[in-house]
Amino acid sequence: MNPILTEVTTGATDLILGMLAIACLIRLAVLRNRDPFRARLWMAIFALLTVASMLGAVAHGLDLSTPLRDLLWQPLYLSLGLMLGLIAVAAAVDGRGVASGRRWLWPAVGLGLVFYAITVVANGAFLVFVLYEAVALLYALAVYLRLARRGEPGASPLAAGVAITLIAAAIQQTDLSFTLIWPFDHNGIFHLVQIPGIVLMGAGVERRLRARGSDGLTLVRA
Repeated sequence: MNPILTEVTTGATDLILGMLAIACLIRLAVLRNRDPFRARLWMAIFALLTVASMLGAVAHGLDLSTPLRDLLWQPLYLSLGLMLGLIAVAAAVDGRGVASGRRWLWPAVGLGLVFYAITVVANGAFLVFVLYEAVALLYALAVYLRLARRGEPGASPLAAGVAITLIAAAIQQTDLSFTLIWPFDHNGIFHLVQIPGIVLMGAGVERRLRARGSDGLTLVRA
């Protein structure tokens, strides 16, 4: 185990996030036939979150050599970059329709790769990635708030989940820390705050899929 206790708690909370993401992935897989494109999009989002969280659990929680830890950051940042792009695409699907989502899918994947290259491969400032994260999540928040006002099924928990994720991301940029039995630094707090956000997003997507007609075309209002 990592001798730094805050790294151990960060790894543990990363592991919890990964397990939650797997649970969301399994629940959505059951409903994938109701709306295949939307379901697979969100399944990809939770799969990427699983990869990033599990890699984070290993990188933070275990006492690894610096080269090995640096190596683990590469697929972790790539997964996060792609995940944020897909969240924006998922919001476009809900806000503008499947055709819009299909049109923006590959550009969003390409944009995620570009930001990964800037922040990791090209040794760019991490602030660039933070700004990319903020733009993707703010767009998703705006879409789901609009849909929530219209009473769309699942939009309210999705909006709440995205808002909580934004708050968690802001906390990660601080130097906050506290002790609750074990010590938590800003990264561990980020994960703790993000946990209810992931639960809400998973519940929101599941609710939207359950509201779909058997033909996958008719959205039934709750």
